[in-house]
Amino acid sequence: MTIMDNQNNKKELVKLIQENKGIVFKICNSYCHNKGDREDLAQEIIYQLWKSGKTFHADQKFSTWMYKVALNVAISFYRKSKRANELVSFKENLKDIEDDDFENADYENEYEKTRKSLQKSINELKELDRALMILFLEAKSYKEIAEILGITETNVATKISRIKDKLKQKILNFNN
Repeated sequence: MTIMDNQNNKKELVKLIQENKGIVFKICNSYCHNKGDREDLAQEIIYQLWKSGKTFHADQKFSTWMYKVALNVAISFYRKSKRANELVSFKENLKDIEDDDFENADYENEYEKTRKSLQKSINELKELDRALMILFLEAKSYKEIAEILGITETNVATKISRIKDKLKQKILNFNN
């Protein structure tokens, strides 16, 4: 039975989308630089979630299905927009560090420099690799990432390992 089989289930879909709206915000912030584009993408994602509601089955994890739809829409939106060189903020996807945790300004400057380098490097990744890193930074399991992106767990592990190596190299080169 799909979630969209009756009117009550349509209400349930709206409720589930509302409860998981953070996914939409994260995806939009990761793929769009300006507010107008983020709003357009968010609308498109919500529309596609509603339209695709009949493909969601109650035995699936809703957030996994939602990520899958949202990332597919975002990647299509991104490709249409051809905004490959814009800097997109990943700050929300990174663990915040309180100012009190810094012992001195040098450490804070080094952290900020590394964060900006990571942000820039992730932004330069291909769409699939960027989606993979968004999910990885969200601490999704390899199994869940594989399900969302439609690739094998082995492929997820291999790609993440290669991307991490590539990002480390870029950050080291950026900081030197």
